[in-house]
Amino acid sequence: MKITKLAKGISLKRPLEGGNEDQLKVVRQVLADVRAQGDTAVRTYTEKWDGFAPDKLHVTKEEIEAGANALDAQLYTDLKEAADNIRLYHEQQMLTGYRLDLADGSWLGQRITALDAVGLYVPGGTAAYPSSVLMNVIPAQVAGVKRIVITSPAGRDGHLPVGVLAAAHILGVEEIYKIGGAQAIAALAYGTETISAVDKITGPGNIFVALAKREVFGEVAIDMIAGPSEIAVLADETAFADEIAADLLSQAEHDKMACPILVTTSEELAHRVAIEVEKQLVTLPRAEVARASVENFGAIYIAETMADAVDAINSLAPEHLEVVTKNAEAVAEKVRHAGGIFIGRYSSEPVGDYFAGTNHVLPTNSTARFASGLNVDDFLKKSSIVYYSEKTWAANAPKIARLARMEGLEGHARAVESRGWEKE
Repeated sequence: MKITKLAKGISLKRPLEGGNEDQLKVVRQVLADVRAQGDTAVRTYTEKWDGFAPDKLHVTKEEIEAGANALDAQLYTDLKEAADNIRLYHEQQMLTGYRLDLADGSWLGQRITALDAVGLYVPGGTAAYPSSVLMNVIPAQVAGVKRIVITSPAGRDGHLPVGVLAAAHILGVEEIYKIGGAQAIAALAYGTETISAVDKITGPGNIFVALAKREVFGEVAIDMIAGPSEIAVLADETAFADEIAADLLSQAEHDKMACPILVTTSEELAHRVAIEVEKQLVTLPRAEVARASVENFGAIYIAETMADAVDAINSLAPEHLEVVTKNAEAVAEKVRHAGGIFIGRYSSEPVGDYFAGTNHVLPTNSTARFASGLNVDDFLKKSSIVYYSEKTWAANAPKIARLARMEGLEGHARAVESRGWEKE
């Protein structure tokens, strides 16, 4: 990995790789075709890109049961325990409405209601992600969403990974479709003969999924535009080079465009981590993917002070941040921009990916400056409520009318003034 001295005050930026015009053109064609042709277009694109021709898009209850039974018993138990941890964490996020009582019987309020239907995209392709099922479904269930739909690309044999099916089985989700890519996003957004449209789409995917989500936004809600995975490690001389290297590679193996970065105050650690990364790449099964990530988007920065290092992290606003330093909790308190923060030697990023209970769907591309990870609030909406009594109306109607006329909206003024006398 390239080692660079961090100049004081420098702003770190993630090297971006976005969709190009050709990819966007493909996505727009897919969306238009699915909107016009429904299931026919979904099947056509599934055969073209996923390598199998689905006679049925829906995963049957029998297939879900078979997948759950095929998973190793210990893994099923582990998934269930992870689900319990995730549910416990997200239950703490549940919002309640409120009522603000005013004079003369008037009141204002806010009502919290769950979305009616959500579509949860679970990535496939080069890897299977049962954990994404848990991370997307559980917050929606805690929120009270009644209809939860999963779409995920099947293998060339037409089957979803048994881990994905087992996770759905644990959570009791039965509406699952074996489709992926932009055609899945289109089906969820517009509906087809088989798939009813949803109100919101969540979950990460490849560049075609990301572009499709961006295109359908407004027709439906989306959680975020998820880019390639990122990890930043903030470390000092107390960290162990082999552990830091392993953590960097844990995200580098996701994607050739993943971004692994170390910011450290220790020049010795920087050089040792660079050596360890090369050493560990030799035996990593996904070495080709990880090496491309490390060489094209990875970096090690040496900061003069911890304050400079923290400033660099805040400018980067990474998806995942590990703080492996002396007084790690105090250092982490100074971090303002990160999707997920992992404090101390034993809080390696995969702890959050799979088991601790926090959500692993997190903002990328420095959007942690203004965005949050997936949570229960993503599946709720808030309605404001106004109840004015006659006395409150009488006291305030002239004020409201004056404000309306100041803006040139006579109809508004007349609407509020039209009340208050006996009508024949």
